[in-house]
Amino acid sequence: MAQPARMISHHDAPAPDPQRSRDPGLARTREILGLVFGPSDERTFDIHLWDGSVDRSTSQTRADFALHVCRRGALRRMLIRPSELSIVEAFISRDLDVSGNLESAMSLGDAVGSRIQSVSGAVKLLPKILALPADDVDPALDAHRFQRPRLARASGRRATADEIEFHYGVGNDFYALWLDERMIYSCAYYKSETDDLASAQTAKLDHICRKLRLMPGERLLDIGCGWGGLIQHAAEHYGVQALGITLSESQAAGARKSIEARGLTDRCRVEIVDFRDLPTSQKFDKMSSVGVMEHVPEAEQPAYFARAHALLEPGGLFMNHCIVSLSVARSRNTLAERFNRWLWKRDQFIDKYVFPDGRIVSFGSLIKSAELAGFETRDVESLREHYTRTLRAWVATLQRRKEEAVAIVGERTYRVWHLYMSASAHGFDSGSLGLVQTLLSKPSASGRSNLPLTREDLYRS
Repeated sequence: MAQPARMISHHDAPAPDPQRSRDPGLARTREILGLVFGPSDERTFDIHLWDGSVDRSTSQTRADFALHVCRRGALRRMLIRPSELSIVEAFISRDLDVSGNLESAMSLGDAVGSRIQSVSGAVKLLPKILALPADDVDPALDAHRFQRPRLARASGRRATADEIEFHYGVGNDFYALWLDERMIYSCAYYKSETDDLASAQTAKLDHICRKLRLMPGERLLDIGCGWGGLIQHAAEHYGVQALGITLSESQAAGARKSIEARGLTDRCRVEIVDFRDLPTSQKFDKMSSVGVMEHVPEAEQPAYFARAHALLEPGGLFMNHCIVSLSVARSRNTLAERFNRWLWKRDQFIDKYVFPDGRIVSFGSLIKSAELAGFETRDVESLREHYTRTLRAWVATLQRRKEEAVAIVGERTYRVWHLYMSASAHGFDSGSLGLVQTLLSKPSASGRSNLPLTREDLYRS
């Protein structure tokens, strides 16, 4: 099994300076560490302070990472408005750093929250936070805090286009550093323990094509086609006429270049078009949607599936591959829960820095929307463990090529992506997130689905 990627710290502890050790900020910082991260006998990781001293864990269980408080004012900035987002921004700005396994450190946010979110914990903490040093503020470093690093929010179709541009605007060169050669930016399919990322991504493309039972001459629509990996594979190996659509100019350019290089221009093409603008007179035999539903608000998902249903020929199949939230499914969504999510700024890191306005719903909500539109659910497969492996492979490559990545997007954006993918790996590994492939059918007027009786054909070599 792929091992979690390791992060090389840039804050290896120097020998403590006796003069600096008299810094009163150190004593105040150490006083608050136990309140925030737990006493040394409960805490499983070491904490390195800015002067080179280390608060060692005395727990018999040891974590495979260490935390670094890199500046005197780091804890004050992080805790003056404590939230999941403030902890994340401390890492992005390098107030805090992690050496070792960053994925393992992803549980820190919830651990800190459980200690300081109570009324008694907050009352005890506030005066100590105010006593922490605050004299090393770098305006340039902290200018991003509590601001949205993008234009004011749009709504409707403009919002969708802005979200796509925000995420993919870092450029094809950045993605090419850590994706496979085909530039597949979605969960791979590992058929064996020894598969590498490239072979697992090819297996995923083939798995989707097999589930769709693609036949030569059929018309395939891939919604949100990315860099065109699926439509090229389907055209080359299954003989379909494939159309991929995207809202990303950079992805479309990359896909068209690849299609031409592979000699597939007569069988597949990419268009920049909003899915909702495709005329319903333009019919398809098969359709796929890989990693798109995460960008569709829950209230708009019935309309999304209704449009897909209208574009599909009777007897056609639609493969929907997307992330679902097991946490949302298990939530009672009480007023108290909603208030705590708002107070702790739960998931706002993703919204602010990665996927603006992206929303992940429960699987039950997804199926309800699809079946309300007229689809029949024919096959469901969870690939949760596969996405953990995929993300770890991406993180390992991103870290290995850090210098190149920083040269393209800068240190802060590199740290955002390292954190985002490590946190996602933790979410899938811990079971709070899931990845589900759902095969939907549009039965003919007589109720026929044109599917075989069993799944045996999917696994026939």
